Amino acid sequence: MNYFNYFTEVEEHFQRVRGTGLFLLSPLDWAFIDALKNGGIPLEAVLRGIDVAFEKWRKRPARARIHMVNSLAYCAQAITAEAQAMANAAPATKPAAAPFPIDDVRAFLTKNAEALRKAGHEETAASLESLDLDTLYADLEQLVQRLTAIEEKMIARLRASASDDQLFEARRELDRELKPYRGKMTTEQLAMLEKKFLERRLLESAGLPRLSLFYL
Repeated sequence: MNYFNYFTEVEEHFQRVRGTGLFLLSPLDWAFIDALKNGGIPLEAVLRGIDVAFEKWRKRPARARIHMVNSLAYCAQAITAEAQAMANAAPATKPAAAPFPIDDVRAFLTKNAEALRKAGHEETAASLESLDLDTLYADLEQLVQRLTAIEEKMIARLRASASDDQLFEARRELDRELKPYRGKMTTEQLAMLEKKFLERRLLESAGLPRLSLFYL
């Protein structure tokens, strides 16, 4: 499976295994997927973990299945176990070929630069436009790293300018949604999830785009 389809693959697989194609993932779920991706968890491990978690859930007595699985966070422990198993067994693999043409990448960067400029983020827009795409396209890992660095700098500015009330409300929402699943996550997973959830909230509030190629 193509690593750049990470978000779509996880969403569709969770919906399919849950048996409800119209089920929409929550902001917490999207932040969790972001945390998994940035944590280097292979897509295959996430999909296997979802399968294992639902298999165990369906084997529980009927009285214990009154409440349906409503969050990807329910699968956290199974995903971690599958990722560890893959890390112990998987041989080294060659990098995959570019999954999309350079013109699509160029259009993506141009669209984001325009959105940033309209929102008053001139410096960030200029950083995107200064990227030597013809050279970086031959090394997508380096391009992703550069885009991540630009995005992190942008988010740092948003966080510095956010009010205490904005940050408080974001954390309160996260705590409310995450409460049923805290026991299923490691300290590292929780820390990454909190970071990604807050980042998504800041970007959404400011109406700014995600810059990574994972959002192409």
